[in-house]
Amino acid sequence: MVGESAGAGLAGTLLVRAREQNLPMPAAGVLFSPYADLTLSGASMTTKIAVDPSFTPDAIAVRAKDYTGAADPADPLISPVFANLRGLPPLLIQAGSNELLLDDAVRLAARAAADDVPVTLEVTPGVPHLFQAFAPMLDEGEAALSRVTAFLHAAFTLPPRARTTARPHPDNVEPNG
Repeated sequence: MVGESAGAGLAGTLLVRAREQNLPMPAAGVLFSPYADLTLSGASMTTKIAVDPSFTPDAIAVRAKDYTGAADPADPLISPVFANLRGLPPLLIQAGSNELLLDDAVRLAARAAADDVPVTLEVTPGVPHLFQAFAPMLDEGEAALSRVTAFLHAAFTLPPRARTTARPHPDNVEPNG
């Protein structure tokens, strides 16, 4: 499963929901610059204002409100940085150091690691949000996509038993009686 920006946040929540429903997991997930915290509480929302050419905090706040409506933006199925990620497949998370969403990526990777999900976080210095899209003209983008290719190749060539499979979420397990 691959997603970018808001789509990466959606991919993260889709993986969580699929796990909750005991559905088969994909071999891996790749999340480019995930928009994974719609509470907008990451420090980079303020510390990266001067270097992010793509967004402003106000613009992100408008889109967050469009998405959440009256729902709680801290709901784990809205903001996967607050979700239990245990049982998800291996994740590759990439972000640029010059983006407001940097802390979404860093915190999502930390949450995955804390929940025993194999995770690789790559933060590329000096590049903006979704720098991979500029691979034809940006060496860092080309290099990042090459690493994605290697990550996915490894994930798809693992023996089936070595892949992460869905494990029942603790809230979905009924006691034996």
